[in-house]
Amino acid sequence: MDEDPVIRPFMLTGGRTEPLQDGIRIETLLHAAPAALSAPLRFESRRIVELAQAPMSVADLSVALRAPLGVVRVIVADLITQGYLSVEDQSGELSTSLIERIRDRVRAL
Repeated sequence: MDEDPVIRPFMLTGGRTEPLQDGIRIETLLHAAPAALSAPLRFESRRIVELAQAPMSVADLSVALRAPLGVVRVIVADLITQGYLSVEDQSGELSTSLIERIRDRVRAL
């Protein structure tokens, strides 16, 4: 059988459903410093740090991990609190192309 093993979302977040840090939206762009690659992270946290070496939105991370947005938001908030991820400056309104890309990524879930 070639299917991925099923892991319950609450297992990835330690049972938490709300992020420790408020204000993390699906379009929030995140960036991990290269030094974060040497951090003692495991599983999804490690993968997020690898993917966020270039700025990446929460929605894009969710699609890449094939994990629910809520789960990714909790993990991302933990990584921000621990100093492994930073939020990219997002002044102004969202561009139409970014909104369309987010829509397409969410549909892919």
